Amino acid sequence: MPVDAQIQTLLDVVNAAEKKMHEGTPEEARAAFRTLTVDFVKPEDVVPVGSVEELTVAGRPARLYRPEGAGETPTLVFFHGGGYVLGDLDTHDPTCRRICAGAETTVLAIDYRLAPEHPFPAGVEDAIAATRWAAEHLHGTRLAVGGDSAGGNLSAVVAQTLPDLVQAQVLLYPAVDKFGDYPSREENAEGYFLDTPTMTWFLQQYVGGVADLDPADPRLSPLLGDLSGVAPALVVTAEFDPLRDEGNAYAAELEAAGVSVDQVTYPGLIHGFMEMGPWSPAAADAVDDVIARIGKLLRA
Repeated sequence: MPVDAQIQTLLDVVNAAEKKMHEGTPEEARAAFRTLTVDFVKPEDVVPVGSVEELTVAGRPARLYRPEGAGETPTLVFFHGGGYVLGDLDTHDPTCRRICAGAETTVLAIDYRLAPEHPFPAGVEDAIAATRWAAEHLHGTRLAVGGDSAGGNLSAVVAQTLPDLVQAQVLLYPAVDKFGDYPSREENAEGYFLDTPTMTWFLQQYVGGVADLDPADPRLSPLLGDLSGVAPALVVTAEFDPLRDEGNAYAAELEAAGVSVDQVTYPGLIHGFMEMGPWSPAAADAVDDVIARIGKLLRA
């Protein structure tokens, strides 16, 4: 099916920009990303939750969302997307609120260090440390990790690194094979928000200055890691996303390793659709479905 019409309208605006993300500096890209994800949020679109607390977790800023009502809930440690270069607690506040309220789960969002100021493996180290902190301090019914895109990558790495702590993983259009070759990377190489030049730019910021980089390091590409014994997973992909096929391949490898997997690909949608509900009813419906699946996973 074609790209959702409302998302295509949004893409037309993005694609008409004179300066593309990969043509600017990280600071310019971060400002543009915040404009899309923060400045356009209307007060009436802010999803209410039981409480929101600003805190420091393993030396990093974090935000703790608790749902309405009393009693213990599952805990999801959330790592935002943005190519390891963009994003912060504010850009993914709407997503965290929706997950917290809709899946009735505590969400701990982590503001991990970003490249190029802090290249690989700084973000990985922050994600692992934050998950260990959550296991020690947030005693919910179940501990999960999750995130979108780069955050999905970090979640998969943490699940492999801490299999005794992580009990579920939520991988939203995850980047799991940095140097892989997949049809979706060719089919969706341009025009769908996350394009090939931008992906290359993100990777250069993340690992370009790293000495003795091992391309097969599973902390970069968790698809190359040991998947045996990792936590049950939800793997979400989108039809017009260059990362679609590697995400689906990761789900297949998890299943081959004996891991319980809920895998879903949403037709007509693109990378980043979790933040596109205000513009697209189709994206909003998909977000509702994702959150229902998260709730089911966390209580399986």
